[in-house]
Amino acid sequence: QVQLVESGGGLVQAGGSLKLSCAASRTIVSINTMEWYRQAPGKQRDLVAGLTSGGSTNYADSVKGRFAISRDNAKNTVYLEMNSLKPDDTAVYYCKISTRGFPRIEYWGQGTQVTVSS
Repeated sequence: QVQLVESGGGLVQAGGSLKLSCAASRTIVSINTMEWYRQAPGKQRDLVAGLTSGGSTNYADSVKGRFAISRDNAKNTVYLEMNSLKPDDTAVYYCKISTRGFPRIEYWGQGTQVTVSS
């Protein structure tokens, strides 16, 4: 069973930066997408950033120009670099890795808390 372990969350002042990491316990074969989601208290879990196996990225409008998703295949790790953080970015951040083919498998991390103070 593959486990995803997130790290890098914490408390930061508005305008600051954090870099989240999501490391897989072993190599995942046939990755389709690698994504970061976030969930603020009382709100639904929303997609923040996505990265396809082909290298295409997509971002929520609220984070465009501030966040960047990347991967290191050798380390089985996906990153989310977050700059110019705002209090509205406060949430638990989750990574998800989805595979191609049948059956399609989705792996989720346990989440890491990001708190941005004003």
